[in-house]
Amino acid sequence: MRDEIRRHERLYYVRNAPEITDAEFDALMRELKALEDEHPDLVVPDSPTQRVGGEPVDEFGKVVHAVPLLSLENCYAFGELDEWEERFRKLIPGEAFSYEAELKIDGLSITVLYEKGRLALAATRGDGATGEDVTANARTIRALPLVLTEPLPLLEVRGEVYMPWEVFKALNAAREEAGEAVFANPRNAASGSLRLLDPQLTAARKLRTYFYHIARVEGAESRSQTEDIALLERLGFPVNPLRRHLSDLGSVKAFIQEAKDRREGLDCESDGIVVKVDEKPLQERLGATAKFPRWAIAYKYPPEGAEARVLAIRVQVGRTGVLTPVADLTPVALKGSTVQRATLHNYEDLARKDIRVGDAVMVEKGGDVIPKVTRVVLEKRPEGAEPFRMPDHCPECGAPVTRFPGEVAVRCINPSCPALALEALYHYASRHALDIEGLGWKSVEQLFKAELLQDIVSIYRLRAADLAVLPGWAAKKAENLVQAVEAAKRPSLNRFLFGLGIRFVGEKAARTLAAHYRSPEALQKATEEELLALPDIGERIAGSVLAFVRNPGTLDLLRRLKQAGVEPVFQEDASGPKPLSGLSFVITGTLPGISRDEAKARIEAAGGKVVGSVSGKLAYLVVGEEPGSQLEKAKKLGIKTADWDTIMTMMRETAE
Repeated sequence: MRDEIRRHERLYYVRNAPEITDAEFDALMRELKALEDEHPDLVVPDSPTQRVGGEPVDEFGKVVHAVPLLSLENCYAFGELDEWEERFRKLIPGEAFSYEAELKIDGLSITVLYEKGRLALAATRGDGATGEDVTANARTIRALPLVLTEPLPLLEVRGEVYMPWEVFKALNAAREEAGEAVFANPRNAASGSLRLLDPQLTAARKLRTYFYHIARVEGAESRSQTEDIALLERLGFPVNPLRRHLSDLGSVKAFIQEAKDRREGLDCESDGIVVKVDEKPLQERLGATAKFPRWAIAYKYPPEGAEARVLAIRVQVGRTGVLTPVADLTPVALKGSTVQRATLHNYEDLARKDIRVGDAVMVEKGGDVIPKVTRVVLEKRPEGAEPFRMPDHCPECGAPVTRFPGEVAVRCINPSCPALALEALYHYASRHALDIEGLGWKSVEQLFKAELLQDIVSIYRLRAADLAVLPGWAAKKAENLVQAVEAAKRPSLNRFLFGLGIRFVGEKAARTLAAHYRSPEALQKATEEELLALPDIGERIAGSVLAFVRNPGTLDLLRRLKQAGVEPVFQEDASGPKPLSGLSFVITGTLPGISRDEAKARIEAAGGKVVGSVSGKLAYLVVGEEPGSQLEKAKKLGIKTADWDTIMTMMRETAE
């Protein structure tokens, strides 16, 4: 089954020729995982189920490269290509040779070592002599084979890790909404992703890779770069789809012109063509300088851009309250489309480039990524152009905006802002907040579009008669929701505070605030000194809480909620000792008669701490039905295991 799954991974990630649907592939993976869970002694590190199993690390180890990773010499004109050929011809006079040319992927260089056909090590380029051990993170790249199709005694290959355009756009959009700095390009994003300390976070970035060079090999022969690529393909590696074996430099130049447009159809960022002398014996004779191999060079395409005029700078408010400046431009044709606006990402980006209304600016567009303003043509700046200032108040609701320490984003934190309404409504009604049954995402979205919901106060104005006329709402369903809303008028204070969506205030911080202040009115009078004295409340949370409770929109919201009959109630914690104080737990499998969330809440209420992964510091692994790989790891580390009944007994006995 492992071999079959590996075959389908190669078909999908390497050859782009899948034979089965995603659902069928997922079913195979579930079946394999069930077999491995049933027979944990058969789990091996290179199983497809183990791609994302590594623990977070404190830092990356150093790796000394057996064969240095040299840089490539760059050139930017065909005349420079001619000069390169003239230089190396003098070192191999009279020799016949050919070229191998391929698209230059703009990613992160990586070297991967296999021993007896199995992945043993992956390392970054570093300074060329020493890199960083990123094996655990590289394993998460689905296109990278964990096991070769042939068990060669030793193989070291070089490649480029990249982030596909679609993943890059989605990642930057999410970071922008969260107020985090966006990545300048996919290369930076790939580099940062491969060097995350938690492999599971790296896996979520969906990195891809191409391989192009064999540094060392035992058990196979290769006399040219072309044969290298053929061997890599045979062993299961993804290789560059845009490459050509060419007889002379004139053919190379023609390929460079042809590839310029063809590269736009690929999912990766590229900035040129790498040209190599194909024959390996000649490569060895040509050798290298201190920096570059003499037998290879990178032809770099000039950046493509167009000049446009900034007509206006508008500010948009995202669903999480982030204010984003957007430049309206005179229309320009760029890579097959007409560009009329470009996001400026955030105020820091805009201020650093000093973009002003009326400026002539250079606009670039890589692949199908949203166009960006790269620089201002200062010599064309109109007289009297004023620096742009971000608004002090939200353009949607007029409330004062906030910028939290350490963030580049400027935000509206008014919980009644129309731009934030849909997200705020869903969060307030969600299971971990007020848990209003019947107000899931689809219902919230439907009622918002029907204008029955505008902000969280409007939840308490819902009437069964208004609901029953909507599609999918029978009288019983409408009445049930109205009853659930009525029951939510006396929520626990901690759930209410969490439901308000105060930035950085999670469930734990909400419980701390509720326990100390015991009412929304008391929290409104909080001081920074008081907040910082509380456990689990640092400067970031304290600053966010103060900004929220002092916002006029918050004061108005709390007043209207009180008028609607909402009275949060502080619930005193049970007195006596915390029976699980100082103990940490991991939950694996399905627990009988209780959800994981509820079990976590029960353990934390008893003073315990629930963490995400097994480590040597863990007190207990709580085991339910169909436990995952955490069980085998706990056994290897000698961690105690317990079922849910045992944990409940511990809570009762210790408390008594």
